[in-house]
Amino acid sequence: MLDTITDFFNRILSVFSTFRFSDFLDIVLVAVIIYICVRIVRETRAIQLIKGILFLVCVYVIVRLLEMEASTYMFESIFSNILLIIAVIFAPELRSILESIGKGTTRKSLKAIIHPDVAVGLAAVEEGIEAVIKACSNMSDSKVGALIVFENQTLLGNVIDSGTVINAKPTRALIESIFFPKTPLHDGAMVIRDGKVYAAGCILPLTKKDVIASYGTRHRAAIGLSEESDAVIVVVSEETGAISVARGGTITSDISDGDLRDILMNTFIPNDSSAGDKMFSKLVRRKKK
Repeated sequence: MLDTITDFFNRILSVFSTFRFSDFLDIVLVAVIIYICVRIVRETRAIQLIKGILFLVCVYVIVRLLEMEASTYMFESIFSNILLIIAVIFAPELRSILESIGKGTTRKSLKAIIHPDVAVGLAAVEEGIEAVIKACSNMSDSKVGALIVFENQTLLGNVIDSGTVINAKPTRALIESIFFPKTPLHDGAMVIRDGKVYAAGCILPLTKKDVIASYGTRHRAAIGLSEESDAVIVVVSEETGAISVARGGTITSDISDGDLRDILMNTFIPNDSSAGDKMFSKLVRRKKK
């Protein structure tokens, strides 16, 4: 037993005896590069692709353990060209990273990157939901079109980049003024992040599946984003004033204010949380610029 312990510590000492300061810098540099890349990519839909790749890796390990020859050959053919596949799939994200470095934005935001996570209080989330409900009710009565996205666990950085960052406390007056006809941002979508109106005038992907003929561009955009993320999208029809909610690739039309409140509260407010002690875990985010 003593010999085993001694041998263990001798091996550790042998590792540290050959460990150079340059090795330490090498590890730190690689860690920082990986962290920055993940930080940038996590704001896009590419994070979902990464999860898919990790799932394939797990399947490959199982296939190898079970000695399934045909499946093993298929996966090895895929992974032998993995670098090329990654370069093709993540071309937009790689370009974004290089552009950020070239513009100096990565360097300027380094302080923001290392900030600790900031939890969003339940009270702020509830207040934002109530502001949206009141604004939607008023816009429904006056038949003012609106498209409001509640970001959930899937970050919508690519959507936010297409609009204008506001990062303001949500109020009924602010929301109604943004969607007031002929204002610069009224045609795009508003994104609610961390209980705040984070961006407006954003462009959403349109669904490719057939929808009801009465649905306009706002409804098609709401369905399209709900197919690609776990966001909850609220739509106010400009023609009928009806309020609709899209989530999970489907849309529920002509709902009441109470139904809208129930959907948003049930989605974003944990039922078993207390008012002041627990934080809204789904909207934990890092400090933004």
